Amino acid sequence: MPSSASPKIPQHVAIIMDGNGRWAQKRGLPRNEGHRRGAENVRKVTDAGQEIGLRTLTLYAFSAENWSRPQDEVGALMGLLEYYLKNELKTFIKNKIRLRTIGRTQDLPVAVQKALKHTIEATKEFTDYTLVLALNYGSRTEIVDAAHTYAAAVAAGKEKLSDDSWASFSRYLYTADLPDPDLIIRTSGETRLSNFMLMQGAYAEFVFTPVLWPDFRKTDLVAAVEEFDKRERRYGLTGEQRKTPPAP
Repeated sequence: MPSSASPKIPQHVAIIMDGNGRWAQKRGLPRNEGHRRGAENVRKVTDAGQEIGLRTLTLYAFSAENWSRPQDEVGALMGLLEYYLKNELKTFIKNKIRLRTIGRTQDLPVAVQKALKHTIEATKEFTDYTLVLALNYGSRTEIVDAAHTYAAAVAAGKEKLSDDSWASFSRYLYTADLPDPDLIIRTSGETRLSNFMLMQGAYAEFVFTPVLWPDFRKTDLVAAVEEFDKRERRYGLTGEQRKTPPAP
């Protein structure tokens, strides 16, 4: 836990899990072994998030661009995902973890879709802690999908084109029922978003760590939260404005 007297615990942390392949390469192992170790680490970090008081944890598990990787690697990733879902269901229920997804999950293999649907249904009543898996996710495709759905709603008379507020449009994003992330972490030393939560992360704080995902532990998550605790989030205001309470 952060060491300050009244730490700011981010309610929603999103993590770009990166570095599985490099982790394996450094050890002379196949890339798929790195992915397997990375999948194993998901449980550790999910548990750590719950322990320190997060309400929502989003993990960037498979991007819309990842289909371009070698087919044996994609197949291994899908197999790991199916195994993870089936193997972790009892843990989700025991720890009261709600599973959600964002992305075009309808394009995933049928077996994975079935496992996702079963786990989501079995955990839908839990409200204290939510694990969100970003699967076949890309922020640009999310915006395209939202624009299509929003345009259809306008055509059907359910929305007014004159109401061009972000609040109205954001209801059509994959994350409509989720809070925006307060903190986005990327592992492995890369310092880019890679098409992840471009809209939702507009006012998020960012932490980039050199730790490769299979080695990312509770101590690394706590370190990122401690860094978040030091930040001043101004949302376009000055520091003085943020410090001065509004007039009654």
